[in-house]
Amino acid sequence: MAFVPLHRLQQGAAHMTTRLDESGLAGHCQHTGLSSQEAARRLQTEGYNELPDIGSHHLLEIVGDVLKEPMFLMLLACGGIYLLMGREHWGDAMILLGFVFLVIDITVVQEWRTEKALAALKSLSSPRALVIRDGRQTRIPGREVARGDWMRIGEGDRIAADGVVRESRHLMVDESLLTGESQPVRKHARDGEAELTRPGGEDLPFVYSGTLVTRGEGVVEILATGARSELGRIGRSLTELPHESTPLQKETGRLVATLATIGLTLCTLLVVLYALTRGNTLAAWQEGFLAGIATAMAILPEEFPVILTIFLAFGAWRISRNRVLTRRMPAIETLGAASVLCVDKTGTLTRNRMTVRALWPCREEAPLERVAGREEWSGRDPARDLLETATLASRPEPFDPMERAILEAYRSLPGHAERRDGWRMIREYPLSGEFMATSQVWEREDGTGRLVAAKGAPESVALLCRMTQAERERLDRQVERLAARGLRVLGVAQGSWEGPLPDSQQELSCTFLGMIALEDPVRPGVPEAIVECNRAGIRVMMITGDNPVTARAIARQIGLSHPEEVITGPELAAMSQEALAERIATVDIFARMVPEQKLRIVQALKSHGRVVAMTGDGVNDAPALKAAHIGIAMGERGTDVAREAADLVLLDDDFTSIVRAVRLGRRIHDNIRKAIAYVLAVHVPIVGLAMTPIFFPSLPLLLLPVHIVFLEMIIDPACSIIFEAEPEEPGIMDRPPRPSDERLFGSASIGLSLLQGGVVLGVLWIILWLGRAWDHTDNAVRAGVFTAMVVANLFLILTNRSWQRSLLEIMRVPNPAVQWIGAGVAIFLTLVLSVPLLSRLFHFDPMHGSDLVACLAAGVLAILWFELLKVMRGRNGADSGSLGI
Repeated sequence: MAFVPLHRLQQGAAHMTTRLDESGLAGHCQHTGLSSQEAARRLQTEGYNELPDIGSHHLLEIVGDVLKEPMFLMLLACGGIYLLMGREHWGDAMILLGFVFLVIDITVVQEWRTEKALAALKSLSSPRALVIRDGRQTRIPGREVARGDWMRIGEGDRIAADGVVRESRHLMVDESLLTGESQPVRKHARDGEAELTRPGGEDLPFVYSGTLVTRGEGVVEILATGARSELGRIGRSLTELPHESTPLQKETGRLVATLATIGLTLCTLLVVLYALTRGNTLAAWQEGFLAGIATAMAILPEEFPVILTIFLAFGAWRISRNRVLTRRMPAIETLGAASVLCVDKTGTLTRNRMTVRALWPCREEAPLERVAGREEWSGRDPARDLLETATLASRPEPFDPMERAILEAYRSLPGHAERRDGWRMIREYPLSGEFMATSQVWEREDGTGRLVAAKGAPESVALLCRMTQAERERLDRQVERLAARGLRVLGVAQGSWEGPLPDSQQELSCTFLGMIALEDPVRPGVPEAIVECNRAGIRVMMITGDNPVTARAIARQIGLSHPEEVITGPELAAMSQEALAERIATVDIFARMVPEQKLRIVQALKSHGRVVAMTGDGVNDAPALKAAHIGIAMGERGTDVAREAADLVLLDDDFTSIVRAVRLGRRIHDNIRKAIAYVLAVHVPIVGLAMTPIFFPSLPLLLLPVHIVFLEMIIDPACSIIFEAEPEEPGIMDRPPRPSDERLFGSASIGLSLLQGGVVLGVLWIILWLGRAWDHTDNAVRAGVFTAMVVANLFLILTNRSWQRSLLEIMRVPNPAVQWIGAGVAIFLTLVLSVPLLSRLFHFDPMHGSDLVACLAAGVLAILWFELLKVMRGRNGADSGSLGI
């Protein structure tokens, strides 16, 4: 029989599809459904088909929770001290208090995220629904669907509630939002009593809220609505997972609380001791009060919250330029510490779009795979016939992803035709649980010939073709080989028929044309991103709802570790937590998982001290995204629920963006450590000079609040602008993640910072001693000490810009903020020392030229030892990125 051109058949197919739809299930359903009164009663007693509102905190409760944090108590205390200093300092007080209210606003926004996630679930679970009420079909809002309603569903419908299928015609449903399964599953009708089971698997009689009908139609009796549905259960799990503070937030809170306690205690003691050692007069108490304020301002590290806010805000801006949206800023820094990356296969590692990968036309003398490409398709050949027949066995405008892939592949052929003139489809034999194939019979409009086009599981199509045992064995070997590569294989056959059509599809007789292999292809760049993760010491784990064979094949394609070791959902369900903890150390692939199991894996990893990042795009991923240290959602294909529950959103779904985000997270962590080290170091001489007069009553106050304010003009821009803009250290992605129990401010780091500041303080004491020994005035000594401190401050900034490169190398690394701040400080210091009015405000006397040069040199010499330490550590091969600390 001559091969029938595809373009001769389209018009008949479209006409026949309309006729079949007109003879659908709606007219056969004899159930009258609920009465309007009964539906209204059930909605009133059981609630609408939507997620219930979860009581949220009132504004005052949120503010109260925020103000309990130590860093905000410290900021409020600093603001109060400024207010007590008088009207001239109210502006500084307003700045600090304004920052408190800014952070409160940010926290309130974070509280709203959970409510937004629930709102997204409500929107997803409330499509329009066609129900049978009072014996008539009525289209109503999805939120008004009640338990016991009978609802009609068809191709393209978003299902409004969970229910059991009572009537079905070729019904297939995409449940990937709930299960992660990339393929639609077949649904069968069931009579009698039925109890809902969990989604996943073929031939189940249940459908679920939020899933999508891809083929056929059916009538469903609703069993569960709102919070009692599968989607509602996931929504409840989101509300039960509180936001967890990041390690950085916890450690900063502890450090700030400690320093705040020390600072306020010393401030009080300083005021009392200063006054008592100076005669307990009113003047002594006034001077003591000023000394106490200066000490409090010196000790209380108000720069810490500034550092965290500025660094993370700028980090969010920088990462947004790489098409990554930050929903929770601390997650950027935490991502730099990620040791495990849990990824979902469908839509994350793969495109979530079926594609024709290979053809095996059996008319060839030997099996031959042909990858779909335009050069391969010129002329008439068996491969073209194979694909054309598969198109005839598919619907003209399909919802099924495999049929869409076949149609797209056919349309890529040069000279293909879209029209099917002169033919009509007269019979469709649908897929069934007993026979996994579908056949469509076409007839010429003049009735002179019929064509049968069949496709489906190769073993079923082989039965239509009456294959011999040897042919079957040869076919099975090829199917196994293709399936092992993660390909979905369809057999294709063609035949002719004369006379009445049989009732059973299996009575047809066809000729086997070959097989089509389809796949959900890996996203470009994913294998390279996996290599980057491995090089950075990040373990990548695949957690998917798909089958183990496909998961293994994808794991091999992307270069995942241990691709042969797989744990399935049923195996995980039978494991104890101890057994899971043992197996999870060596297994990187988890297949046939359900949402609770994904969440359990994340929690198991966290219990072992791992910093877990989780990617996903479906509703089923939302609980795990929220429970992970870093939740990463897909922006293009992800659901609103996943995006709201995540910390980061990949706007272009580019997996390689995760690697860039990790790199940026590590850079931010390094720069935060540098900024904190600088802040701790620079506060040592400030505190030391503020407290020196307590132990030496003959000395005047060396630092007044005006001096502290001037120094803060250097410290704040330095720690928030200069260090934030520092480029990454060399080899930042060639080192493993920092241990989860490693403190940002460890004893070694704090000791090094205190040593830096201590050396500067020692140099300043020497200047103080020499000035007093040479009988300089108190104001002249104060001017010299202050000048040396400002210079040392600038060089502390420069030397802490990098813990690997030397000062000369650092100067060659561009950072415009350094030049601007350095020039501004130099100009302002020159004005303060040379303009009499400003000198009087700062309580300075003019300095001799030699004294000025000596003070400038002393400030430089105070940090040279640290440069020598970097050189020595580099020669010894220590971790130059952290000086071995």
